Amino acid sequence: MREFDNKVAFVTGAASGIGLSLARAFGRANMRVMLADIEKDALNSAVAELQRNGIDARGVECDVADYNSVQRAAAETLAAFGKVHLLCNNAGVVAGGPMELITLGDWEWVLGVELMSNIYAIKAFLPHIKARGEGGHIVTVASMAGFLRIPGAGPHVVAKFGVLGLSETLAAELEGSSIGVSIVCCSFVRTRIDSSARNRPERHGQRTEASAAADAQLAALVSTGREPDEIAEKTMRGISSNELYIFTHPELRPMLEERFQRILAAYPKT
Repeated sequence: MREFDNKVAFVTGAASGIGLSLARAFGRANMRVMLADIEKDALNSAVAELQRNGIDARGVECDVADYNSVQRAAAETLAAFGKVHLLCNNAGVVAGGPMELITLGDWEWVLGVELMSNIYAIKAFLPHIKARGEGGHIVTVASMAGFLRIPGAGPHVVAKFGVLGLSETLAAELEGSSIGVSIVCCSFVRTRIDSSARNRPERHGQRTEASAAADAQLAALVSTGREPDEIAEKTMRGISSNELYIFTHPELRPMLEERFQRILAAYPKT
């Protein structure tokens, strides 16, 4: 997807963090943008900011882990703009702890927001993108957690491994078409993900009890991460050049190499 002018983007988790930075970047490229988020007040503020800057932006309250909510958001987007070219699956949350202590509710919440939401959005938007015949792009903000083992982050790791498989399969199915696929693989970014439990729906029941030390460690790692605008800029370049993988933290390459070497060493040569 090389041309952004007058195209339409739908972005989840767009009220803050990477999602908002992506919405700003899309708007600066003269795209029309639908921001989707579960946090209503933050969503309204984000939309107002973009509109003040001359961007044709709208907002829709959406629980991405609820298929019906995603379907409603898609319908509102098509009613507002008539079409969608760029689907950006960005929403993310975090919950964790020792594997045997993580509540089923936290598994359901994280997998719902970080994996099932992608499936829901693809089902909601891909048929429309294909039907328009104008091309497009599906970009998912994944994580280096999709490649690495991270003790204490089981739900997040499982979700991101799933996102990689989903996106790679989708890319294979769309190969040769005018619809591209990109996976943004980032590490820590200065967002509000460490406080994502503020938006955890009550339907998921009991939360996993996290230690104060673990919470403090996560907050410290997030606070020293890269800026969301930097991730958005790299994502725009990756979409333009139709890159499947968009790596945003090159300093982590040795960790990937170590993983691949372990796999290759275990693979029989004959």
